[in-house]
Amino acid sequence: MSSPARPANSPLVSRLGQRYAFVVVGVIFFCLLFSAGLRATPSVLLDPLQQAFGWSRATISLAAAIGIFFYGMVGPFAAAAMDHFGLRRVLLGALFVMAASSAASAYMTQTWHLLALWGIFSGIGSGAVATVLGATIANRWFHKHRGLAMGILTASTATGNLVFLPLLAALASSGDWTRAVWVVAAAMMAMAPLVWLLVPGLPADVGLLPYGSDPANPPAPAAPRPGLIAATFGALKRASRTRAFWFLFATFWVCGFTTNGLVGTHLIAMCGDHGIAAVQAAGLLALMGVFDLVGTTASGWLTDRYDPRKLLFVYYGLRGISLMMLPYTDFSLYSLSIFAVFYGLDWIATVPPTLRLATDIFGDRDAPVVFGWIVAGHQIGAATAAWMGGFVREISGSYLLAFVLSGATGLIAAVIALMIKRRPATGELAMA
Repeated sequence: MSSPARPANSPLVSRLGQRYAFVVVGVIFFCLLFSAGLRATPSVLLDPLQQAFGWSRATISLAAAIGIFFYGMVGPFAAAAMDHFGLRRVLLGALFVMAASSAASAYMTQTWHLLALWGIFSGIGSGAVATVLGATIANRWFHKHRGLAMGILTASTATGNLVFLPLLAALASSGDWTRAVWVVAAAMMAMAPLVWLLVPGLPADVGLLPYGSDPANPPAPAAPRPGLIAATFGALKRASRTRAFWFLFATFWVCGFTTNGLVGTHLIAMCGDHGIAAVQAAGLLALMGVFDLVGTTASGWLTDRYDPRKLLFVYYGLRGISLMMLPYTDFSLYSLSIFAVFYGLDWIATVPPTLRLATDIFGDRDAPVVFGWIVAGHQIGAATAAWMGGFVREISGSYLLAFVLSGATGLIAAVIALMIKRRPATGELAMA
């Protein structure tokens, strides 16, 4: 069931034709950017909430972990819901949930408020405005340059996690931490009218074909899906019979474990342990975000041209080495800046090749839902690292062990990525 359509004779649609796909990408880019900013907010609230309410770092990290977990688990259901209820309806509902949960957190006084608002509700809302949304847009609106489109949208997800941190850290450290959550709520609501006006559910809703499609040979209409639950778990059942799914799930678990779970949640606090102010540390994450925009977009371009397995091998291997080296640096501006640039280029460059593998293996129809389950693995890994980082810091007084273990998982993922088999005759990916 598609969302309500804009008229097919819309002047903007008529003028741009298939290039209207890039208008959709632009709106979704900012939705993903702001949603990722919401997901980054708990990392700048660690110290302010501890000071304001006396809550332990482990408790606040638990809220972040719950949010990350729900963020991942909602993904496959959100992908199926976009088919069933319409992309626009799902997206607008998610923006409202994120705005409401963020605004309500300004009035929280109990730990269960924190766990519910920044754990459950923000996780559910942001889970629908996440990587699976990018995958759905790329698969629906692009026939050519799909990898590039996914690279751009993925970059916005990771970049939003990082570039808003200096602003949010400054607001959270200003003496009134609620300023940060009000800004996040306002950003969510600002996107709603743009989504309503500019984002159809499908190209066909405005009389278009996916970008790069041949009008003389249009893609066949998708067959109707079963109900939401049947579609979500049916795709999982088919995918889970293949080794390729579990390889992708495992590598993406590591992706989450090594990025927003550990670095995104705990790098500011780790820098604080070395005498670096929160705003300065957030600036390093923002620098990562700038270079992530370059690295992940470039990864999408490379994915359209090279073996995605080999790209994943390089990305995970370099990421693992950098994480293992970070605790042994002197934490000077020079060494941290080098880390920020290098790690930023690789922050979430794994997404375009992972989606490419999922699409090649499971097909355009199932790929967004299957990729949603793979993203669930990413967020389970991220939730594990978010909790683990706080736990290790509390019992050992240092983040050293957490970063070394995380780096080791990156090296393991690099090897797993090469274990996805290809059919020698066609170059297509094997189903098992």
